[in-house]
Amino acid sequence: MTRVVFDHATRIYEGMTEPAVDGLDLEIGDGEFLVLVGPSGCGKSTSLRMLAGLEEIDDGRVFIGERDVTDVPPAERDVAMVFQNYALYPHMTVAQNMSYALKIRGVPREQRERRVLESARMLDLEPLLGRKPKALSGGQRQRVAMGRAIVRDPEVFLMDEPLSNLDAKLRVQTRAQISGLTRRLGVTTVYVTHDQIEALTMGDRIAVLDHGHLQQIGTPRDLYAAPANVFVAGFIGSPAMNLLTVEVSEVGIAIGNTSVPLDRETRAAGGKRIVLGIRPEHLRRAADTAPGVRMIVEMVEELGADTYVYGHLDAEGESSPMIARLGGGDVPEVGAAIRLAIDEKRIHLFSEESGERLNGPAVGEPFDPRTLSATA
Repeated sequence: MTRVVFDHATRIYEGMTEPAVDGLDLEIGDGEFLVLVGPSGCGKSTSLRMLAGLEEIDDGRVFIGERDVTDVPPAERDVAMVFQNYALYPHMTVAQNMSYALKIRGVPREQRERRVLESARMLDLEPLLGRKPKALSGGQRQRVAMGRAIVRDPEVFLMDEPLSNLDAKLRVQTRAQISGLTRRLGVTTVYVTHDQIEALTMGDRIAVLDHGHLQQIGTPRDLYAAPANVFVAGFIGSPAMNLLTVEVSEVGIAIGNTSVPLDRETRAAGGKRIVLGIRPEHLRRAADTAPGVRMIVEMVEELGADTYVYGHLDAEGESSPMIARLGGGDVPEVGAAIRLAIDEKRIHLFSEESGERLNGPAVGEPFDPRTLSATA
């Protein structure tokens, strides 16, 4: 069984006052596909490189299986890494690139050729085995990098934004291929990306990082239905969740002419003002006299089945940014004022002071990450 454990793992770069990764506690199960996601500089690539042995660990430990590999050289960790730039040898053919690590290990030629051929068949690379990288497309080079990792039969796959150099269409196709391939092989995989759409559609679980700290870990459904704090709420989902700071009364909150009652515990925990979150897809058109909020339209994106409307909330002198996801045939004019009804069962409440979640998971339809693929 190959599980991976970060035990309070910390990395501080020389000359920096704040850790790049600060006390990371994370366990990745045998055969699990875990995605590390977050904005640039959040520590996700550093965490991956700590696991690979390419970065020193200043405090804490890292385990692969039952082995403490904190001080083990990279070559002895039995991991295979797929890099953003593929790192292929330009003077070698595809077959030579794929077999090179096996050759260095002293694997017999006949066994090397068999393993390369098996991997090539798995990735549809057989016709390309005699070509050199310059004769391959970006997608083909990415598959060669995957094949090079597969032939090693490692305990853990490590992938550092392997799709970032591909165009949008090929990225969608390749992420599905990677997901299916790693699950078929049953190898524990740690995948780094800044693209939360990739995270939602590929990961068994997702770990969200910000400024070196683990913000939340859970399934795509967990993070979508119940983000732990304001950062996760604003990062997971595309377009981003609408986050509005509202006043709390003796009974609840009011936004526009919509009132949402809150229980005593939530009111007490939130204080005088709380942050209300509502996803763009949980807003709908409302009649002028019906409960809702008034939105001034600033930009419209027509995406076939969906229309994304960008603007700002116009309520009691406030002007908060707002995004609504409407039906494909519903295209308001720029500059128009529209009324939107809020699905009260789908709201998210956060403390203004700490940013932490105050209410339970949003109630509604089960999250289906495929609904986000149009925006990838």
